[in-house]
Amino acid sequence: MGSTGDKMAGKANELAGKAKQAAGDMTDNPKLKAKGAGQEAKGHAQQAKGKLKEAAKDVVDRA
Repeated sequence: MGSTGDKMAGKANELAGKAKQAAGDMTDNPKLKAKGAGQEAKGHAQQAKGKLKEAAKDVVDRA
């Protein structure tokens, strides 16, 4: 997956994770909140991976 794809997938996971956390809050479901927090963290990692790929590509393009 390219840098843009990683960043888009990361954003989608962040949003889905936040929604799960909110649903867990509303239903008083700690397992759902935990799953949401994990999915949000996965999204942050995916976005960081995309940014790293983009930065590496910029360095190679400048060389």
